[in-house]
Amino acid sequence: MDTPPENPTPLGMTRDGFANACAQRGLSAQNARLAYARFFRQRDASLLPAFARVEIAPVVKQLDEPCDEGITTKFVQRLDRPETGRLAEQGLPHLDIESVIIPMIGRTGRKGHTLCVSSQIGCAMGCGFCETAQMGLVRSLSAAEIVGQWWAARELLLCESGGTGVSPVCIPVAGAQMTGGTPAPPDQNPPAPIDNIVFMGMGEPLDNLDEVLKAIACLADHSGPCVPMSSITVSTVGRVDGLRRLVEVVQREGWKRLGIAISVNAPNDEVRNEIMPLNKKWGMEELREVIEDLVRVRASRKVLFEYVLIPGVNDSDEHARELGAWLRPFIRTETQGHIGLLNVIPYNPRRDSPWPAPSEGDVSRFIGAMSAQGVYVKRRRTKGRTQMAACGQLGTAEIRRRNFTPMTTNGSSS
Repeated sequence: MDTPPENPTPLGMTRDGFANACAQRGLSAQNARLAYARFFRQRDASLLPAFARVEIAPVVKQLDEPCDEGITTKFVQRLDRPETGRLAEQGLPHLDIESVIIPMIGRTGRKGHTLCVSSQIGCAMGCGFCETAQMGLVRSLSAAEIVGQWWAARELLLCESGGTGVSPVCIPVAGAQMTGGTPAPPDQNPPAPIDNIVFMGMGEPLDNLDEVLKAIACLADHSGPCVPMSSITVSTVGRVDGLRRLVEVVQREGWKRLGIAISVNAPNDEVRNEIMPLNKKWGMEELREVIEDLVRVRASRKVLFEYVLIPGVNDSDEHARELGAWLRPFIRTETQGHIGLLNVIPYNPRRDSPWPAPSEGDVSRFIGAMSAQGVYVKRRRTKGRTQMAACGQLGTAEIRRRNFTPMTTNGSSS
């Protein structure tokens, strides 16, 4: 999976991939593996070779919103330097990535965090309810830029907990070809954990699948971030070609527990065509078929179906009945348990939205209608709405106002 770059970076590579790349440059694989583990486990890049690249995009903005479980934090990293000329040509002030740290308290009372990462700047899918879609696709992110969001998030959490971390304005590491200044001493004040990572930020992950898979392999590496594969979820609007690739991917050793979420958001093709243009290429019947293939090859993990509830668009009782019929293959029967979970997401209005947020009564009514049909259904709690950090709200207003010219520099699979 790892193609050794000219100047390898531990960000976005597995330990063995990094070691192999370094061995081609004359460093022993054993020393490279040790340097890799030290970098991720102790935040110490001093053992990395001089030819290694370590660049963490600086955090230029942080927005916090209190909720019942803690503080929801949206943070923005800036990627301008390699692309200043192209930015000026398009009238863009900056290239920014938005990510969100979401607090959660589990059944045992332990506090943890979910990190919502972006896989692209902007998005080409055009979904009418999504802020990111209004930007168009600017470019895809590299695996290193994706993993860099994880690094920045844990450093922000360390600062929040009162440790000796760095300023959230610039996330530095020590070592070769790095950005920033002096990190906390190794082994002191370890960052608060990121318990889950969800590819639900800016962009369509399956439109940048090669880099997303590299990032996941790095995040799950036992010598690296060591995030369990079962704690990583990829959310897609339903790119059937990408889902077919995932059918193969999840059959690899160690990948079967990867979480997969499908943004359905409509009960029929007519409604879905209106709010999700991709449905005109791959309709709901074809989408359901490939999901059934996924279920067959990894029966131990439920598929998450996401449904953004939009007033007057997809929230009627008839819509609930149609959705229940579409979900029938994933509902518990006498011979199988639930193999699908419906996550109802109250719509979070984007900028200049034609729709309001749904009322609590309408959300409860729709959830009740789904439950009555035997659907395993939960409601997603709304966090970060006032800071434009909630589901469907990530996006840069300045980019929306540009004359859009596509930039696809990092291996999009489209």
